[in-house]
Amino acid sequence: MTVWMTLILVVQMLSALVMIGLVLVQHGKGADMGAAFGSGGSGSLFGATGSANFLSRTTAVLAAVFFSCTLLLAYLGNVRPQSSGSVLEGAAITAPAPAADNSPAAQIPGNVPAALPASGQAPAPAEPSK
Repeated sequence: MTVWMTLILVVQMLSALVMIGLVLVQHGKGADMGAAFGSGGSGSLFGATGSANFLSRTTAVLAAVFFSCTLLLAYLGNVRPQSSGSVLEGAAITAPAPAADNSPAAQIPGNVPAALPASGQAPAPAEPSK
């Protein structure tokens, strides 16, 4: 899984860098007007109209590759691994709750109840004095 994510991330980064370079190389819509009046910008490697078509199409293809890589990375980042089939593997293990102390002394606010003996039984009530 990590090999696929690394490969897709490399393709995404390369497409982003090449797309940035292509956008910077392209000239805007107003550049043709300046070339018509002899500013010297009309000479290009691909010709007057060929460069615009080639560069804009290449930019569009790279944008599609970048977008699809982004979607694949988002999908692969949210995929959860399959469990081996046990229902209890995902269950949280919790300790049992302590026994509730329902004595009248525990009901008084601010009163700290006495600790229960190790057996878990409530202490025996004291015998009344005579």
